[in-house]
Amino acid sequence: MQFKKHYTRDEARALLPKVRRWLKRLVELRADFEQRDKRMKQAMQPGRDLGGEIVNDWVRVIADIKGLSQEFREREIQIKDLDRGLIDFPAILDGKEVFLCWEEGEEDIEYWHDLEAGYAGRQKL
Repeated sequence: MQFKKHYTRDEARALLPKVRRWLKRLVELRADFEQRDKRMKQAMQPGRDLGGEIVNDWVRVIADIKGLSQEFREREIQIKDLDRGLIDFPAILDGKEVFLCWEEGEEDIEYWHDLEAGYAGRQKL
């Protein structure tokens, strides 16, 4: 077995409200990081003073992203595509280790796929 934690469909369903919030926040943080990263790059030009608020904000956003990403890692929930909100939950189906697959916008967890198959291999539960 590749994963220590395996979710039943009901366990994964129960986490969906949190997963939705975490994904939304990660998307916001990524956009925030991109803006702050641009400011950092501009501030790194020769002769410019780098420090203070620009660096502190940049570091804070990175720390927030790492902290939120840790919520997924601790639970062995995989973010496959942040832009699409594509999430995989390790599970056991018919004695085989698979992923329960969910995508932002779907009301429920209705698909699964083999560990190596990816989105293209999604099958209805």
